[in-house]
Amino acid sequence: MRPLTEEETKAVFEKLANYIGKNLVHLIDRPEEDAHCFRLHKDRVYYLPVKTMHLATSISRPNLISMGTCFGKFSKSGKFKLTITCLDWLAKYAKYKVWVKPPGELPFLYGNHVVKAHLGRITEDTPEHQGVVVFSMADVPLGFGVTARSTVDTRKIGPTDLVVFHQA
Repeated sequence: MRPLTEEETKAVFEKLANYIGKNLVHLIDRPEEDAHCFRLHKDRVYYLPVKTMHLATSISRPNLISMGTCFGKFSKSGKFKLTITCLDWLAKYAKYKVWVKPPGELPFLYGNHVVKAHLGRITEDTPEHQGVVVFSMADVPLGFGVTARSTVDTRKIGPTDLVVFHQA
């Protein structure tokens, strides 16, 4: 378990900024009693309270399996990929959101993209190729993805055209 390097921090924050934008500040600048930090352990990036981090230092690296919330992992080529375990944090601070109708929930959960027929609502002025969090109509976060079309273009397309590409 170690702090992130400059390159790793940049990769993580760029990926998070695609989904939560300027709300990234809320993850970093927290009150002293609720301070959190990012740590790297076995190519995985964890977001955990500082108190938990201090407790985890007493456990040897081979014996430490996980701590905090896993935000993602670095691939062998050095790219950072978000994992579904960070969905709670993304949903809390998401800048752009998409709500899916009940018939479209299961297809999305099984790995399919969101089509216009399953689209319930979308945040106004969502640009194309922007990270979004996908919610059910009951405001339960289901996953996240990337928009295939902007909000303006979405109004003009047919019911079988893609609106959101499935990520996790």
